Amino acid sequence: MTNYYFSQNPEVVHHEKQRTVELLGEQLNFITDNGVFSKNRIDYGSRALLTATAKISFSTQAKILDVGCGYGAIGLTLAKKFSTVSVDMVDINQLALELAQKNADLNQLSNVKIWNSDAYTQVTATDYQLIITNPPIRAGKKVVHRILAQAKEHLQVGGQLLAVIQKKQGAPSAQKKLQEVFGNCQVIARDKGYFILQSCKQRNDESA
Repeated sequence: MTNYYFSQNPEVVHHEKQRTVELLGEQLNFITDNGVFSKNRIDYGSRALLTATAKISFSTQAKILDVGCGYGAIGLTLAKKFSTVSVDMVDINQLALELAQKNADLNQLSNVKIWNSDAYTQVTATDYQLIITNPPIRAGKKVVHRILAQAKEHLQVGGQLLAVIQKKQGAPSAQKKLQEVFGNCQVIARDKGYFILQSCKQRNDESA
């Protein structure tokens, strides 16, 4: 499975492409390549997640974490749209991370940090106001639920997790998992079969 987008080092024949897209009213340039998720377009789930994220409340100085950032479509769009926030971006795919850094430079974004991490293994901060993820469904339910559940450890009290998952690809079970972990989970948007799930870390909540 070394050529999958959720592999650490996909074995691919490189074929970089650059395109300009508009997301949240911002023009961004993205370089993509073989071996990364949705290389030919910004996938619909990411677009739906961005739209939902732009509608929620977070401070102008928020710390945001994009888990499974790929080549940077979600995290970099938020960094450009909300220029005073700080956006951390992690992925297990080294090729995707290299592209994300190229794309951050290409779009002249300095409010981002990008590094390699298998979910949260290399994430030490516990004060994120917002964690966002378009999780790697093809990596399997165990991986997806780990990304969702462990978010709680890295959020400040009142911090939110937003995740996008298609109904047919496990949104109901993900919602159940988040309800167990956070004690709450809302579907804040439904768009062409994509569910945007939101959970909030509550004060004095010691549930696992």
